[in-house]
Amino acid sequence: MLAEKYNLLHISTGELLRDEIARKTEIGIEANKHIAKGHLVPDEILIAMLESLLETHHGINGFIFDGFPRTIPQAEAFDRMLEARNTAVNLVLALKVSEPELVIRLLKRATEEGRSDDKPDVILQRIHTYNEQTKPLLSYYTGQEILTTLYGIGQVNDIFNLACLEVESYINFS
Repeated sequence: MLAEKYNLLHISTGELLRDEIARKTEIGIEANKHIAKGHLVPDEILIAMLESLLETHHGINGFIFDGFPRTIPQAEAFDRMLEARNTAVNLVLALKVSEPELVIRLLKRATEEGRSDDKPDVILQRIHTYNEQTKPLLSYYTGQEILTTLYGIGQVNDIFNLACLEVESYINFS
């Protein structure tokens, strides 16, 4: 919804990786080994995919990176990549949702979308991985004064409207 409203390209590293896996590319095969265990895909694979993608899209206001970065080293590599392009991350939106709610949502997604990686044991491993490796990004981006946390519980339109207010307070689209 944000991408559509602000003419941004939505980039989901998860979708990119699932596409690579479905096409059985070398990246997909390697990534699947990690995803199947609930682990993160190695940074060099993700950075290479994103670098290639950024080079092919022009005429938009910017990008929304969904699910990336997930570790401090990824964020640092991403910052270096963007700095080389004379740009930077303008805003990080973190949606806060309780762990029990996440489990419920992911199990529902498994049923609705047939996601094989949404099994209870893999979900719990992903939550553990988040707490160990991704949660420190909150401090990383707080230090850069670009982090905003929104509660991800409630009506989608209400959360979207709050996100729009944040986007518009950080980024000038004129």
